[in-house]
Amino acid sequence: MGLVARAIEAAGIPTVALSLALDITQSVGVPRALFVKWPLGHPLGEADAPAQQRTIIYDSLRLLLTASAPGVIHEPGYRWRRQEYTEPDWERYKEIVNGE
Repeated sequence: MGLVARAIEAAGIPTVALSLALDITQSVGVPRALFVKWPLGHPLGEADAPAQQRTIIYDSLRLLLTASAPGVIHEPGYRWRRQEYTEPDWERYKEIVNGE
């Protein structure tokens, strides 16, 4: 996905890749990526875990707005099946989008 993200960015559309393989993500030079150390095939988390999945989406969107340089790979440190997730702060996200 990193190579696709680079091509999309070259066309002027910002991207964030979700990564499950840090070494590959680093080697292809993605514009922005959120890395989670989870099993392959589960970039948004576990099935039937909507708060976990929304947290990853929220963090990805926030990274899109706040990354300060190209090539940023953010690792939030979430743990597979050993962490409680609460609903993301969508009001704070709106403030970031509006530049507040």
